[in-house]
Amino acid sequence: MFVIIGYVVCLGCIFGVYIVHGGNISVILKALPFEIITILGGALGAFVVNNQPKVIKATLAALPMALKGSKYTKDRYMELMAMLYDILQKARKEGLMAIEKDVEAPHESEIFKKYPTVGSDHHVIEFTTDYLRMMVSGNLNSHEIEALMDSEIDTHHQEAHAPVAALARLAGALPAFGIVAAVLGVVNTMGSVGQPPSVLGGMIGSALVGTFLGILLAYGVVEPLGGLVEQKTEDAAKELLCIKSTLLASMQGYNPATAIEFGRKVLFSDVRPSFSELEGHVKGKK
Repeated sequence: MFVIIGYVVCLGCIFGVYIVHGGNISVILKALPFEIITILGGALGAFVVNNQPKVIKATLAALPMALKGSKYTKDRYMELMAMLYDILQKARKEGLMAIEKDVEAPHESEIFKKYPTVGSDHHVIEFTTDYLRMMVSGNLNSHEIEALMDSEIDTHHQEAHAPVAALARLAGALPAFGIVAAVLGVVNTMGSVGQPPSVLGGMIGSALVGTFLGILLAYGVVEPLGGLVEQKTEDAAKELLCIKSTLLASMQGYNPATAIEFGRKVLFSDVRPSFSELEGHVKGKK
């Protein structure tokens, strides 16, 4: 919703002020289809050349997500930490071997079923169960597991930022393609020098629309969208950091109630539940 509002304000102010100051919008509208095809067609073609298929797919998948509200809310994080509390509490009371079945078959586990939002998230469950499995095996210490977690989170970070980098490169290329469209328009105009000044003026105006559109699409549409995708990837990384901090605290000997405090502290302030909120939620789920 805010994305649409932002675009409406951006484009409305630009074109609105142009019209109020006596600008002839028909000049832009007349040239718009041809300039759009030239600029976007060239930019999209270069985008395909510049990126591997996996990056193109990730970018196309990231765009609809950017238009939606963030799924990483306070309620989601409270559910995540309550789930971690339950499984760590079971391991503390009954021993690590007691959670082996939960780890090996998470979709059949009563603990994970109790938390449908995070329990059905493939990335969350895979990350959590992988390191719980290592904890159960007892072959690695906390420092070794922390190093593995950091490597996996770094890999996740690089993959998640590939669409951000692709959009940034696309935004950087759009003004150049706008210039290309403008130059082609000037070339076309120079081939019609025998026409009356009124005709030549319209042709030059149409040529300049290309430069205008290239800059507008770059800094008014694509670059802000890339920034929004980047912020959402940071939210996704925080979830993994929350799980990491909680599990490592448990490995270092802290009880489950204290371990989830380690996880709570790494969250952004706008979605971080207070101590009393989290405690009440955990007790309510027990």
